[in-house]
Amino acid sequence: MPRGAAPALAVQTVQIPAGTDRLQADLRMPAGAHGLVIFAHGSGSSRFSARNRQVADFLGERSFATLLLDLLTLEEEVVDVRTAEYRFDIPRLAPRVGAAADWAATRPDIGSLPIGCFGASTGAAAALIAAADRPDRIAAVVSRGGRPDLAGSALRRVKAPTLLIVGGRDEPVIELNRQAMRQMHAPVTLEIVPGATHLFEEPGALERVCELAAGWFARHLSVPVGPSHPSPQ
Repeated sequence: MPRGAAPALAVQTVQIPAGTDRLQADLRMPAGAHGLVIFAHGSGSSRFSARNRQVADFLGERSFATLLLDLLTLEEEVVDVRTAEYRFDIPRLAPRVGAAADWAATRPDIGSLPIGCFGASTGAAAALIAAADRPDRIAAVVSRGGRPDLAGSALRRVKAPTLLIVGGRDEPVIELNRQAMRQMHAPVTLEIVPGATHLFEEPGALERVCELAAGWFARHLSVPVGPSHPSPQ
């Protein structure tokens, strides 16, 4: 590979069983991947989120496989667009992140890779609950503009090193993240991106998120976590 060139990327759309439901996801696999990052999208978003795809592209260039997961079924999305009734349903969403981690472990191409989760907004709570339920399978968590407080009592059970990234102008969410940190026993770091609002739309803000996330996963997905059994649902 020429110096500075991005690794070749294979992309496929997959279906992931989650109980009686099937979830759509995009698996992006660079050659020589040394970790898998599952994306849990935020309220009202999907695997087509431009922001999360930008982060996924950045991680792919650094040899991380990514799984951009729709946390709602197609039927639920149709309802949620009108009513917003599912996007904050964390008990519905969190087991689906865990199901994606279980599914990944069965794949011969990615089954041996250490797994991290990248959660945005309400997806951060779902990712943290999944990490609490699967401590031997999910090795690291990154939250972007997340609501980790919505993970509730599961925060105390999280063992995965967790990075919370919040915009410096997103004051209410900064405080909610600090409240969540006080409940966590896992290694946890809060990174505040100066001048950024909730969606990190300011110049350079999302690029900083990419750098922070890639650095965190590079440190904590360096070796596979041990074998695991699916947690009871």
